Amino acid sequence: MMSLFSHISPRAPRTGMFLAAALVLATALPASAMPGGGKTPRSIVEAQQDAPPQLEGVDVEEHLGDPVPSQTRFTDVTGQEVTLGAVLSKTRPTLLTLVYYNCPLLCNLVLNAQVKSMRELGLELGKDYEAVTVSVDPEDTPTMSAERRRKHLQSMGKPESAPWHFMTGTETEIRRLADAVGFKYKYDESTKQYAHPAVVMVLTPEGSISRYLYGTDFPPKDMKLALLEAAGGRVGTSFDRVVMSCFKYDTATRRYGFYIFGFIRLGAMAVFIALASVLIYFWRRELKKGAAA
Repeated sequence: MMSLFSHISPRAPRTGMFLAAALVLATALPASAMPGGGKTPRSIVEAQQDAPPQLEGVDVEEHLGDPVPSQTRFTDVTGQEVTLGAVLSKTRPTLLTLVYYNCPLLCNLVLNAQVKSMRELGLELGKDYEAVTVSVDPEDTPTMSAERRRKHLQSMGKPESAPWHFMTGTETEIRRLADAVGFKYKYDESTKQYAHPAVVMVLTPEGSISRYLYGTDFPPKDMKLALLEAAGGRVGTSFDRVVMSCFKYDTATRRYGFYIFGFIRLGAMAVFIALASVLIYFWRRELKKGAAA
């Protein structure tokens, strides 16, 4: 597919002082305030500089923290009209993808990679998170939605009742959703195809955009951390919440990386607990000696 973007690594900092300053800023600022937060990722901008005319204007403009338009209306697999807000979970994060069913390559790569990662997450669809997929082609039908949904749930070993919603809609409603999440796509008349980016968006239970995951390969660790981050501690195990404190999202590499200050805090807490346990042990022993005397 012509809209598969290349990934270009950012330049490494030239001095240790710059690196230290960047690390301090990264730990002090929210994701939306960090370089790349709320803006088109640099690799996409660079890729577009040499893009063919068909790809001009096709990119992702990150709208981190913005709400999705819950009143947009779509058609579900049964042919019923529903609002986006009605299918989004109010207690769990959601994976949102925009694709189209007649896509010859890229959409299949994105959805298949999403399914592969979902199988390996260690989180359960319907219990820890949900998923919504919307077609950007107004010519796609509920029957096509149902077939795609059945195929992907079957490959995951999930029942038909699993909360992965596949929906179609009108051009107006599709554009309203795409504009809200910064998903910029276009129809190429010469090939009768849609040029579009490869991305999965992670939504909070409140329906706000928490994270963008790019490409056609989504490491399960990154997707899991993005879901845990979006949920704000409301899903996953206690251990998962501890792990989250040791990983931060790197807006340059668009991956979750080891967070040294989180590890230090975790180590300090472990030392504190160990010392407290020792002190409690000796305190109890002294109490027993005093009682015996």
